[in-house]
Amino acid sequence: MTPAVQAAAATPRAHDRQVPPLGGFNLTALKLEVRRVLRNRRTVMFILVFPSVFFFMFGLSSKAQVKGGASAVAYVLISMAVYGAMVGTTAGGAAVAVERSLGWSRQLRLTPLRPSAYVAMKVLTAMTLGLIAIVVEFAVGAISGVHLAPHVWLLSGLAGWLGSFVFAAFGLFMGFLLPSENVMQFVGPLLAVLAMFGGLFIPLSALSPTMRTVAHFSPVWGVGVIARAPLVGGFSSGAILSIVAWTLVFGVGAMALFRRDTARV
Repeated sequence: MTPAVQAAAATPRAHDRQVPPLGGFNLTALKLEVRRVLRNRRTVMFILVFPSVFFFMFGLSSKAQVKGGASAVAYVLISMAVYGAMVGTTAGGAAVAVERSLGWSRQLRLTPLRPSAYVAMKVLTAMTLGLIAIVVEFAVGAISGVHLAPHVWLLSGLAGWLGSFVFAAFGLFMGFLLPSENVMQFVGPLLAVLAMFGGLFIPLSALSPTMRTVAHFSPVWGVGVIARAPLVGGFSSGAILSIVAWTLVFGVGAMALFRRDTARV
């Protein structure tokens, strides 16, 4: 090997890339992700406007009492907050469909950004949107005259937010499954159907025994039960099992589709 060749081999090549800290994850990119999703008017309507409208339609018109003597208005408020959170987290995860349709995700895979950092930013974006949805819905309820004990506000909001993680995985799954920038137009109505038959729009007690059994297999059911537990009392280990099971199903599905997608580069 000649000295010139040895010198060339010893010189770092221009296309050798340094892996950034945390695989490329950074708060600036996360902030841009959240802002980009919130610029979508349809997403804002689904996350912030529709749950509030449903609360005024179903909640303020109901004066009945539910399990444990809790006000039906508060019951509906928590349910609508969960609905807003699940739509928000789904929208955050499904945003990958926009990048795939525009070819942006393919460009990102040519950078030092690690796939794990990319997915982590999508998940955190989804959870941020879910938190915004719950805070806004609870604020609407408080302004409308809903009175809850401080621990109920806190625990119900926290349970609904953490439970909505299953829909962050669902959003990623649908985002990798449907390469369309309008993925939420397909997923939005599906979420409404799931919410209806999962006990958010209609209390399970108002459904037939058969539909109540079907509702227990919905990914929405477990989140709603846990979020309303601080209000109505009681706790269901089956609800936790449902959330864990559906998170694994959607998470494994999203990772499989992600690997298939990245293999095309």
